[in-house]
Amino acid sequence: MIRTLFVFFVIVLLALPAAFVLIPFTLLSGNVGPLYATGNWIARAGLRAAGIRMCVEGREKIPVGRACIFMANHVSNLDPPVLLSHLPGRTSIFLKRSLLKLPILGYAFRLAQFIPVDRGGDVKSARQAVAGAVHALASGLHITTFVEGQRSRDGRLLAFKKGPFYLANDSGALCLPVSIHGTEKLLPRGSARIRPGQAHVVFHDPIDPAQYATRDELMQAVRAAIAAGLPEWMRGADAASGIS
Repeated sequence: MIRTLFVFFVIVLLALPAAFVLIPFTLLSGNVGPLYATGNWIARAGLRAAGIRMCVEGREKIPVGRACIFMANHVSNLDPPVLLSHLPGRTSIFLKRSLLKLPILGYAFRLAQFIPVDRGGDVKSARQAVAGAVHALASGLHITTFVEGQRSRDGRLLAFKKGPFYLANDSGALCLPVSIHGTEKLLPRGSARIRPGQAHVVFHDPIDPAQYATRDELMQAVRAAIAAGLPEWMRGADAASGIS
């Protein structure tokens, strides 16, 4: 628990002066780039303070100069800082609307054009989220989504949500599957204790939604790619069947 408190202290120590300087700068200049880059730097500093070593594979597969939809599995609250801090350029992400209420951090999320979603929300709110993501992609931002919609309790792949695949079809953006593992041991679901160790992020070849006749076929292709980069025990009983 001491390690967790130390990580929290490091992040707060770095985030408060950064917010004091960069949030006013962003509001005056309209340029969110320095705030975003500093946030990623703080995330990497927090990971180092936690004793977390990164193993990143396949980053060269990310297309240059093209906005993509990064689709990853989700096993830990460490997944967002582990993934986002290693993406090129800027990305918008879907996040729970309640996170926008966090002091300082929630305001930074708004400035970074992160897209709020309601867990179990109605069709109207889902369509609004997809429309916001299409607009973000058109402006050159990547979109990052954890396609299971929630953290897995045991590390195994859950059924995928359909929303990201509606987005892929509507926008025509390339889908880039990402496999994350190791974080399920470093900060397990239900625990507040961060453990040192190695986190793995594997980027796979881009998948063009135009090459698939149906949304479900696209979903199966993305699921198969993500499963291929995970340890066998995390793939689930049937890695090609999970849809919700």
